[in-house]
Amino acid sequence: MLVFNSARHECASHRRRISRGSLTHSRPTGVMAQAAQMNVVLDINTPLRVEHDKKRRQFSIRLNGSHDRAVLLYEYVGKKTVDLQHTEVPEAYRGREIAKHLAKAAMDFVVEEDLKAHLTCWYIQKYVKENPHPHYLEHVLH
Repeated sequence: MLVFNSARHECASHRRRISRGSLTHSRPTGVMAQAAQMNVVLDINTPLRVEHDKKRRQFSIRLNGSHDRAVLLYEYVGKKTVDLQHTEVPEAYRGREIAKHLAKAAMDFVVEEDLKAHLTCWYIQKYVKENPHPHYLEHVLH
């Protein structure tokens, strides 16, 4: 089980699966949005759990048991090659290293399944650069 820490993050690319309904969350507007975002607190005693849905090709974390989820999307682009495409954390939860947990789970999956990975998502690129473990690097395609 993962323990809560604290990453600001959202990729701007590869939103097509999100718009198809893989991820839905609503954002309140105006003053109410600011108030809602300020009141979001992750319980530090509740560990984050990364779920891997192989059928939907995504890693996700449910946030405070709500409908909000942080996700990392990937696609197979070859028999043993994946493209880690997009990571998104709802705005109210950014800056808490949630994306870091998703990135670690995705890279561990790549290693465990002996896959090669394209790192389209800038956050995954950043994560691997900051965590240059040889077992990660030997699976990354440049």
